[in-house]
Amino acid sequence: MKAMHTHQFPTTRAAALILAGLAGTLALIAGCGTSASATGPASPPNATLASGSKSTLLGRAAFPQFHVKRKSDDGWQMEINAKDSLDVAVQSITFDVGAQSGWHSHPGPVLIQVVTGTMTFYESDDPTCTPIVRTAGQGYLDVGDHAHIARNESGAPATNVVTYFAPPGAALRIDQPAPGNCPF
Repeated sequence: MKAMHTHQFPTTRAAALILAGLAGTLALIAGCGTSASATGPASPPNATLASGSKSTLLGRAAFPQFHVKRKSDDGWQMEINAKDSLDVAVQSITFDVGAQSGWHSHPGPVLIQVVTGTMTFYESDDPTCTPIVRTAGQGYLDVGDHAHIARNESGAPATNVVTYFAPPGAALRIDQPAPGNCPF
């Protein structure tokens, strides 16, 4: 494999964390469900809050700007170009039956991997409120630029592993009011 690095990582482990975060946790936000003090500023009065979920922050690390380009002999390729420094955070979120994340957004892209169970995602910019269903082993990408909600509409608990890419020190989650495009 050929690799091009315009910034040398402090350790191989740091590079592996970023690549694993991208490749291993395709994403959305599966609702953080943590208190405002852990993830950011207090919620606005009209925000829809999470219910029935539990979040565990597994780690958060600061990275300087970097550029990684990989191409394998069989044609697989990817490129990550962080023009500014960023934080990468990884969180495990469990959803009880009927739990939901509340409507929220993020300051940057989020990769979500459904590890167990089934999750349903809805986007605020979808006028038809079309459910996007993901099961264990599938992922969802949330670019972070509009509100969304994650719901466990199945009959069993679900767990997501979520990777956030955010400006240094930024809140990982921004609570939002219900957009009005969905009946809930």
